[in-house]
Amino acid sequence: MSDSGKNLARQVMTDPVHILAFGFGTGLAPVAPGTVGSLPGVLLAWLTLDLGLMTQIGVAAFLIAFGVWVCGESARRLGIHDHGGIVWDEIAGMYVVLIVAPPTVWAWILAFGLFRAFDIVKPWPIRDLDHRLHGGVGIMLDDLVAALYASLLLVFLGSLMN
Repeated sequence: MSDSGKNLARQVMTDPVHILAFGFGTGLAPVAPGTVGSLPGVLLAWLTLDLGLMTQIGVAAFLIAFGVWVCGESARRLGIHDHGGIVWDEIAGMYVVLIVAPPTVWAWILAFGLFRAFDIVKPWPIRDLDHRLHGGVGIMLDDLVAALYASLLLVFLGSLMN
């Protein structure tokens, strides 16, 4: 790890805001931090699976609302608008998609892949949102639109299966 990587890791792991925004350290992954950072969203969805839809919606609302603040504050402290290691937005987006997905291994794998694909490719208007909106809202919104696209495609594919 380079000195700058070590300094970032030290900065992230000693500041509670960064620890949360960086997905408990998953955003420090040297390769594909957004993909690795989506994994806590999968774990959280699995942990809340039996709590019912209304509770899951409440958890999603919390992840989104808190994410606006924590992502924006982490970016402000780093001095970088949407640092690739800030992955709370991926956690929230992944969680939202998994609320829609049927609770099967294959559906969750498909949900994970679709969300990551939309987040990486950033079809319209995701790329525009990513570039035009700053602060926590901008950081969160592009991933939430990616989650919306993945969710809609999951629902569509599910309707074809029935």
